[in-house]
Amino acid sequence: MSAVLARRLLALPVVLFLASVLIFLLPRMAGVDTARAILRSRLGEAEPDPAVLAAIRLEFGLDASLTTQYWRWLSHVVVGDLGNSFTTRTSVAGLLFPALGVSLVLTAAALVLAALAGIPAGVWSARRPGGRLDRAVTATSVLGVATPEFVLGTVLVLVFAVALPVLPATGWGSVAQAVLPVLTLAAFPAALAAQLTRAETVDALARPHVMVARSKGIEERAVLWRHGGRLALTSVTSLSGLFFGGLLGGAVVVEVVFAVPGLGGLLYDSVVGQDLPVVQSGLLAVVAVAALASIAAEGLQLALDPVGRSTAT
Repeated sequence: MSAVLARRLLALPVVLFLASVLIFLLPRMAGVDTARAILRSRLGEAEPDPAVLAAIRLEFGLDASLTTQYWRWLSHVVVGDLGNSFTTRTSVAGLLFPALGVSLVLTAAALVLAALAGIPAGVWSARRPGGRLDRAVTATSVLGVATPEFVLGTVLVLVFAVALPVLPATGWGSVAQAVLPVLTLAAFPAALAAQLTRAETVDALARPHVMVARSKGIEERAVLWRHGGRLALTSVTSLSGLFFGGLLGGAVVVEVVFAVPGLGGLLYDSVVGQDLPVVQSGLLAVVAVAALASIAAEGLQLALDPVGRSTAT
């Protein structure tokens, strides 16, 4: 198992390098003029003076080739120098890391809630396919997968913050303020986890060794969780890294709706203001965290699945 994880970690620099090239080129491919973006974020000028533009290009080295600009940017990033924000003129690291911490807490809480709700629901619904519980879980999970986060977030605010004013609609810093954002972000992965767990458990319960266990008189609950749920859990665990990366990237909508000071909200404001240093550093942080989460999920899956562990090595 350690050899598999070592290979994944060795590939991580290559992934980050390719991501850095794409992220650096993205604003250029979108037609964003960096010099104009700097002036617009600072002064809000629609048509800046050409002489000022030329001075900005000279000051920031934007008159050099793209290759030179990329290596200059990358050499600063690898030593932790993310530069200064065009808009606030403060350190990007000072803006990025606190926001990233908030998003990581929000995403981790949503993922834990999704696992606690989705996996047991999928396992129990697989006990009697077509039964009442199975139909209820299937209908709820389909609704959870199909409902966009901005719709669910708005409905939760109307119900719990307006009609029943028991929870705050916006903000971050207390448990009460975290309830609605976490519920909104957890809905999709919980529904998907329930569907995946149900399908895997139904398949696992039809295997010969499970039938042998039942013929020996082992309690049904033990058969369900020890033989069915455990196999399903390894499959769902392998996807948890993708869930984490997807939730971190998808937290933009939730953080904007609930005014959470996380990475999603920071990236949204930076894209609108064409604050390229913040956008580039934020996207690179999302890729790095998603890649590390994927490796951690694979390690957890191998730890839970001895068959997969022997095959991988």
